[in-house]
Amino acid sequence: MTDAASHDPTPRELGFAMPPEWAEHAATWMSWPQGDELWFGHLEGVRAEFAVLIRTIAGYEPVHLLVRDDESDADARTRLAGVDVTFHRVPLDDVWVRDNGPIFVRRPDGAVALTDWRFNAWGGKFNYLNDDRVPEYVAGQLGAHRWALPFVLEGGGLEVNGAGVGLTTRSCFLAATRNPGLTEDGYAALLMDTLGVENLLWLDGGLENDHTDGHIDTITRFTDETTLVTSVEPDEDDPNHEVMARNLLTLRRMTDAHGQPFRIVELPLPAEYLEGAEGRLPPTYANFYIGNGFVVVPQYGDPNDASALEILTPLFPGRTVIGLSSREIIGGGGSFHCITQQQPAGPIWNGE
Repeated sequence: MTDAASHDPTPRELGFAMPPEWAEHAATWMSWPQGDELWFGHLEGVRAEFAVLIRTIAGYEPVHLLVRDDESDADARTRLAGVDVTFHRVPLDDVWVRDNGPIFVRRPDGAVALTDWRFNAWGGKFNYLNDDRVPEYVAGQLGAHRWALPFVLEGGGLEVNGAGVGLTTRSCFLAATRNPGLTEDGYAALLMDTLGVENLLWLDGGLENDHTDGHIDTITRFTDETTLVTSVEPDEDDPNHEVMARNLLTLRRMTDAHGQPFRIVELPLPAEYLEGAEGRLPPTYANFYIGNGFVVVPQYGDPNDASALEILTPLFPGRTVIGLSSREIIGGGGSFHCITQQQPAGPIWNGE
């Protein structure tokens, strides 16, 4: 494993780019939940939902699970007995590996390496120093080349279609607590050099009371190179209505790398208002996770659960679309996409 120095070639210069989530995976990386206080007294329910999710994913592809301490390790092994999971003992602050974990990149010849961005817990909202070290650990375990970058970036803040287009939100990327002074043009140049994003598109914002400042993966997702599914809120009295409606209009004006409009599919938000220990929760069906032959979609015991699955299923031909409970997990502020990170299939490149 080698680490990139500032004078080394960028990922783009070496032909690397971030593949789309639906490209074949070598594995899924996750972290086991710990600390009842982090889950406001609901750790038992959260772990039960995690176990079902991991068992489901492991039925399709390998899972690497980060565990913090003896208690977490023993608990996870008990709940996941008989499941093909590789355990890693790693100091952790929390479970949101989509944001604190590595973002993998791949070359046309299939070689896989990773990028390591700074993680500051969405602008210093929580403890993060241990979580910020996870990409370095993963690189060491895999023997992968690692580009250590001095910029804050969370994986949940960026969607890519694998054909040069990236999508994000201004409320997140332009927050003063991330990369002060970095403009839209600056991000466009940065993501072109590091992740192969040739055309960076912007929406204004995300869901109410989302502590990530509006991650794109809670509202709008690519399901293939030309299709976007986006959250909508029909209730005009709901604070999410105006932002989602504005995003929808913006998406309808966007075009892909060839100047063609995207296919836009509307996805309802859960109908019921969910309250947590810190106020309104941001449940969403857009926080699904795409893997080898499957898509797992969060369910909340909500009247819109079934219709969300009906909308998403035809968008993933050849994959089984599975609804799983995330009613306890959402109490921490995120769902399935937030707690997973895909490792693309391909031989690991060590930089030599």
